[in-house]
Amino acid sequence: MGSEKPIKSKNEIQFNNDHEMVRRSVGDFINKEINPYIDEWEAAKLTPLKELFLKMGKLGFLGIRYDPKYGGQGLDYWYETAFLEELGHIKAQGLSIAISVQTNMATPAIAEFGSEAIKDKYLRGAIAGELIGAIAVTEPGAGSDVAAMQSTAKKEGGYYILNGSKMFITNGVQADFFTLLAKTSDKPGYHSFSLFVVPSDLPGVTVGRKLEKIGAWCSDTAELFFDNVRIPAENLIGKEGEGFIYQMKQFQHERFSLLPPTYTACRKIIDMTVEYLKERMVFGKPLIKKQALQHQLVDWITEVECLKQLTYQIVRIKMAGLDPTKEISMAKLKAGIIITRLSADCLRMHGGMGFMDEMLISRYYRDSIGLSFGGGADEVMRDVIAKMEGF
Repeated sequence: MGSEKPIKSKNEIQFNNDHEMVRRSVGDFINKEINPYIDEWEAAKLTPLKELFLKMGKLGFLGIRYDPKYGGQGLDYWYETAFLEELGHIKAQGLSIAISVQTNMATPAIAEFGSEAIKDKYLRGAIAGELIGAIAVTEPGAGSDVAAMQSTAKKEGGYYILNGSKMFITNGVQADFFTLLAKTSDKPGYHSFSLFVVPSDLPGVTVGRKLEKIGAWCSDTAELFFDNVRIPAENLIGKEGEGFIYQMKQFQHERFSLLPPTYTACRKIIDMTVEYLKERMVFGKPLIKKQALQHQLVDWITEVECLKQLTYQIVRIKMAGLDPTKEISMAKLKAGIIITRLSADCLRMHGGMGFMDEMLISRYYRDSIGLSFGGGADEVMRDVIAKMEGF
């Protein structure tokens, strides 16, 4: 006990030197290969993911926790958390989400339930950045209510015949494959859905228009159409009829991946607002001296720190091999509320300048709006928590 190295900073409670090396590597990459081009990608409303993901894949960033057998790093959840926190330093939340789709949304079910052949091709390809993945679950009439989806995949010999459409698919314009959920049985209940890997170049797959959004501009979002698409039976992930269950488990990886970038971005929003208030002179004094603004900012700093510490507790639960569903649902709910209201408050503190498109705070404001419904609406999170509380 006496020989243990003393902890010199609060961050060292969670992260050791190896974790910090990963953090610095990701941070350096963001500073050199992403943030200098963000304004250009935002204006184009598209990020060149194929080029970017190949660079990230070569550095090992796209497979932090995945098995080295498929090109991953085989590291633990703390390494993943350090990686995700650094994504919050990207000056456009749309891109941090696009990267998370690759690492924590389109690939977890493949890694956990996919066959060796599927993992060797699609997981390996995604980790290397050679294949862009997207998660195709949401439909025009089935968002948070996943069980209401209408897309069907009927077994015919060695194929499943897929028909239907998907909506609001992040990375959908550029994706090489979709991890897609469809009905494979007309029977009622949750065991009538199956999960597939669907290559985007199969005949009958059509990427519709690139959807225009009010925020997250650099992240492409598509609607997809499937007309008698013949999916090879070997592209079934796991067992037929278990896809809904697999997808519910996947949602926990997805929702968790949204948390570290969110509280990191929130703190950046606060810091940039403080800097602006220090420089903005009103009646002979900098605005930061206004106690009302100080108190607002302190309240938000406290809220953000609470979200961060809840996220660290989730990591500890995951490291212990326990179920963090309730805590992830709580944190996802809190994250959406915090960043939406915080960014609005901070934009208002910027006054007229905050209303200008050229200001970074306006981008954070636009990008923040989607978190309260993307990846599971606030109301759905409350339903999950209530059910787990036994209400």
